[in-house]
Amino acid sequence: MKSHSPILSSWKIFLIFLRLGCTSFGGPVAHLGYFHDEFVVRRRWISEADYAGILALCHFLPGPSSSQVGMAIGALQTGWVGAFAAWLGFTLPSALLLILVAISLGTYSAYIHPSFIEGLKIAAIAVVAHATWELANKLCTDHSRRILALFVALFLLLVPSVFSQVLAIACAAVIGCIFFTIRPQVDHQHTSVFTRSHQSVAKGLLWLSVYTFVFIALALVNYLNANVLWQFASGFYRTGSLVFGGGHVVLPLLQEMMVSTERIEQHIFLAGYGITQAIPGPLFTFAAFLGASLPTDMPIVTALICLLAIFAPSYFLLLGVLPFWAKVREIAAVKAAMLGINAAVVGLLLAACLQMMTFIDARSLSSMAVLLMAFCLLLSRKIPVWLLVFATAFAHWILASL
Repeated sequence: MKSHSPILSSWKIFLIFLRLGCTSFGGPVAHLGYFHDEFVVRRRWISEADYAGILALCHFLPGPSSSQVGMAIGALQTGWVGAFAAWLGFTLPSALLLILVAISLGTYSAYIHPSFIEGLKIAAIAVVAHATWELANKLCTDHSRRILALFVALFLLLVPSVFSQVLAIACAAVIGCIFFTIRPQVDHQHTSVFTRSHQSVAKGLLWLSVYTFVFIALALVNYLNANVLWQFASGFYRTGSLVFGGGHVVLPLLQEMMVSTERIEQHIFLAGYGITQAIPGPLFTFAAFLGASLPTDMPIVTALICLLAIFAPSYFLLLGVLPFWAKVREIAAVKAAMLGINAAVVGLLLAACLQMMTFIDARSLSSMAVLLMAFCLLLSRKIPVWLLVFATAFAHWILASL
């Protein structure tokens, strides 16, 4: 796409992604389908080969893969401004809705029946269980990766902490490099997406330097200053830097950071995550809900800080790695490490799902029946996720009232 005015072009990118942010239900996998239809099929901004190259890059990087695909499409048009316009448009609708929901939930939670909140929690568990099942079938296609995933899940259940999760991912990457073998295959048809980008190698190094500087600076300021806003900024930035697989994978890190430290109650956390499934846009906007739910005097400011902090690593890393990816993605050791990381992601999700089961009354026949029903409906793909969330909440409410 060529444009005589980058400002007008970026504004157009923002409006297109704003519409997608208002209508893209169904989660990260569905978002990739919406982007393909919009930019490959309808608008023809990029080719099929270019889109495949973008997908390969965004699944390699930590962070929300669907949002990064949008950023990459924007970057191809007008550089870093286009990437920001794409992110802002796609993220804004769900972030605003979740901030509003968080404030309302805190204010009017006394008027909401506990069984309905319990239903939202059940819906969240069903969605995560389904995501674990889908990712396991996709990423753990042999016995060695399944065993690695189970060991990671067991380790995280026995030693639950953010540092354990980081250690598990790092060890899985090393195991992948050592035990998983892949032959490098160079595919020159995908390099056009990188050569056409608005970045040089020097700019890529600059963005990587910005990412590293912000990471160190936030950690240092958080260590020297006990201000709660710096703690949240550093924590969410670290989370955004460590999540491979995006979407549901962010849940264990956020759960450890917010629930285990008793900053947010379990029922609020899971209810918010359930609501996040029911609205369009990226799942990482759950950070805005958490920020607005924290006990601070400035819920909107805290929500925006958490939102920016969790997305910033994805933005910096995407723009930083884009010029180098054409060569890096063909290194056999990198591909092998990714196999190990993907298996660890499945184990991490499995551990999170089992931990979440302790948040509901497993002895309640109605709760378990509704959970099983929701999981089966997700497997059958006969109902969209957003509708299932509300249906699950209402079903549990009705059964509990009988």
